[in-house]
Amino acid sequence: MDLQSIYRPGPTENYVPLPASGKAGRNLPAAISVGMILSVVTFGALWLSQIAFLGLMCVLAIVALWELAGAFARKGYEVILPPAWVGSIGMIICAWTLGLEAVLVALCLAIMAAAIWRIIDGTGDGAMMDIMVTTFSLVYVALLASFVVFILASPHAVPAVILFIALAVANDLGGWAAGITFGKHPMAPKISPKKSWEGFAGSLLASIAVGIAGMTYLGATWWWGIILAILTTIAATTGDLVESLIKRDVGLKDMSNLLPGHGGIMDRMDSLLMVAPVLYLVLRVALPW
Repeated sequence: MDLQSIYRPGPTENYVPLPASGKAGRNLPAAISVGMILSVVTFGALWLSQIAFLGLMCVLAIVALWELAGAFARKGYEVILPPAWVGSIGMIICAWTLGLEAVLVALCLAIMAAAIWRIIDGTGDGAMMDIMVTTFSLVYVALLASFVVFILASPHAVPAVILFIALAVANDLGGWAAGITFGKHPMAPKISPKKSWEGFAGSLLASIAVGIAGMTYLGATWWWGIILAILTTIAATTGDLVESLIKRDVGLKDMSNLLPGHGGIMDRMDSLLMVAPVLYLVLRVALPW
């Protein structure tokens, strides 16, 4: 494998998934095992230090951008990865050290760097679309991930990050359980046929339980947990559907096969990314800052 194949991956190929277990639609033993490993890595980084968690976020952002590059390559578009990678790390560092204004400046600089890279590359065909998909990828991954850093840097720090993760997990598990048990009415059959309104209700109920417990623990009035649950369930569902829309448009089942039973990193991060700014906003309003 040469260097260019790393920062300019070819189109991602569909692969044969592991055999599904019953009505789950996925291989449950593999999914549970990988989920436990992800939990250990994530909470282990949080326990080790906040800097370790930031390092993990940088790694996840790099892999997520690489997956998006492979997906968009199926349509002939290029995510200009070198400046996107550097810009994403810069945005995460700026979120930790300087704040939102610096993150936006880093985003603009990354977009400029991508345009300059494309000019120096010397191939003008499709340059505008390449810059646009790179910009979209930076906003989708790095900008939204920066809000996780804002949560970690807040006065509520690690407990707030744990609430963030717990809400995303509750949305996923509640929706999955209710969907396979009661799901009959699809939300968006042309985009994600398996996502149902019954699953959405399950996500909402699970998120309400987590939201009330989490916000009460952080010191907010209990009903803020209900508001948080409603907003984050909508955000997480939107994140799932946006990624499903991308995959359907480019003809992919999963973003990659890095996580057996789950798909790719982006298949796990899609709802997390959308939940982060919503939780940050609610925390700013509901709690002392």
